[in-house]
Amino acid sequence: MSDRFPPDFLWGAATSAYQIEGAVSEGGRTPSIWDTFSHTPGRTADGDTGDVAVDHYHRMREDVALMAELGLTSYRFSVSWSRVQPTGRGPAVQLGLDFYRRLVDELLDRGIAPALTLYHWDLPQELEDAGGWPARDTAHRFAEYAALVGAALGDRVERWITLNEPWCSAFLGYGSGVHAPGRTDPAASLRAAHHLNLAHGEASSALRAAMPARNQIAVSLNSAVIRPCSHDPADLEAARRIDDLANGVFHGPMLHGAYPEHLFADTASVTDWDFVHDGDLRAIHQPLDALGLNYYTTSLVSAADPDRAGSRADGHGVSAHSPWPGATSVAFHQPPGERTAMGWAIDPSGLYDLLLRYTKEAPGLPLLVTENGAACDDRPGPDGSVHDPDRIRYLRDHLAVVRRAMEAGADVRGYYLWSLMDNFEWSYGYGKRFGAVYVDYETLARTPKSSAHWYAELARTGELPEV
Repeated sequence: MSDRFPPDFLWGAATSAYQIEGAVSEGGRTPSIWDTFSHTPGRTADGDTGDVAVDHYHRMREDVALMAELGLTSYRFSVSWSRVQPTGRGPAVQLGLDFYRRLVDELLDRGIAPALTLYHWDLPQELEDAGGWPARDTAHRFAEYAALVGAALGDRVERWITLNEPWCSAFLGYGSGVHAPGRTDPAASLRAAHHLNLAHGEASSALRAAMPARNQIAVSLNSAVIRPCSHDPADLEAARRIDDLANGVFHGPMLHGAYPEHLFADTASVTDWDFVHDGDLRAIHQPLDALGLNYYTTSLVSAADPDRAGSRADGHGVSAHSPWPGATSVAFHQPPGERTAMGWAIDPSGLYDLLLRYTKEAPGLPLLVTENGAACDDRPGPDGSVHDPDRIRYLRDHLAVVRRAMEAGADVRGYYLWSLMDNFEWSYGYGKRFGAVYVDYETLARTPKSSAHWYAELARTGELPEV
């Protein structure tokens, strides 16, 4: 197998608006659910918020120059909905759009292809107050927002992503409550999942109507790799049930126009799914130009043993409430092996399995790895440099299986490292560092880590360097 990637392979890095921008009250921006959540005592580590984050809003040109130095050929960023459309309704605020116009122009001037994500979890608070994602109207509002951004930037941005990880928005936001808005209602989490699906479909149609036909539309799913503890039929059934809740609930309607066969029965104790209206599945099932896959780790499950109840080891934060509606019969276990600073098992084979799964699941659909990376305990040395050999090893091992999957027939077009730089890591605050660029949170100075230089060499040559 060759370790060389095709010449047109996209070498990218990814960020999201609330995690890096700061400037939360400038230019007409109003609070999102993450502003409210992070300012609620006890919701985030050390009470951290994204008020300043890493001040990308004011340091954008510096950050784009850094991307160019690192040889990135693409940059995946998200638009803050409440910066562009503060109430989630009505016309766009031009000051908000102007920031993204400047960002896109700066990227293009540096030869970096923008990849724009419309929604990375920061719903305008006013829409949450009106019901949030469990309310059907939110999907319609999202389509209108998509049309505004598409009309403003579609002439220069060719790569579009509707939603990032809708599973987290639905089930961590409305099920376990460890993400904004922090609600713990299993029925609401399933309503949210359906309306996120509907939002994706309606936004895809709105974008196609607002933009040039050459533009590409994708969605980024954190599709889970679910592994049973054994081949016992009960464990296999547990894995099937969780796979439907983690994966099928989104890729079923988006890719195939139908929910998984058993999902409604599995969750009948939670909801009767009366929120699925005639025509919804047709609206959701829109043509995609690519599928984005975010991958970090695997999940290990078994049938629950009532005599061995313990904490839920699913890697999705600590809560007395489960993000898995209707799955009380399933137990999660810590996968074996080395772990990142997040406590997530390192298993590159899961990424290989995921890419091959979707090669079969959606034949002919190009794939993008839209997030992959590791949190490490990074610290500057005496000379100020930051060496992160564990991250380099993680990246090399995962990129090696991307190349192996391509050899096996997966049409993978690009890879986006998560993350470009250290940032506000949601409920973990500033305690977890995923960046290839170290950020001193006191001075906000940026320092490329060893992994950034390693990745730059890979982007330059297209060949995996040795660790």
